Amino acid sequence: MRPQPLAACLLAVLLPLGAAAQAATAPAVPAAPAAPVPAPAATPTAPAAPAGLTGSFDNGRVLAYTCQGCHGITGYKNAYPSYRVPKIGGQTQQYLSQALSEYRQGKRKHPTMQAQSMSFSEQEIADLAVYLSTVK
Repeated sequence: MRPQPLAACLLAVLLPLGAAAQAATAPAVPAAPAAPVPAPAATPTAPAAPAGLTGSFDNGRVLAYTCQGCHGITGYKNAYPSYRVPKIGGQTQQYLSQALSEYRQGKRKHPTMQAQSMSFSEQEIADLAVYLSTVK
């Protein structure tokens, strides 16, 4: 298991504390009569994660913190001036999983991405793919 970035760890710890504090200070509101909740609309099924793995959206959100430095800034160019950093948010789970796996295997060549992909387990790649496929 690899250590999470400090900011992501702090975020994971402080968000629930902030929500609890806000709930504790909220004024009491009389309860409204319960209304029937409509059934959620059917959503299209997303492609399966590689090797039968099911990704975790929440873990992917935490792991994607490291991706945001390069892929999350519009128009950002990295240290390789001839290479434009692609937008990964909204890509399919299958594409994202395949791309990271290919960087790990050396089939795709980019030093930074090869190093990043080597730091993720297959499960973490599946988690990233689930989360990043929902980001626009």
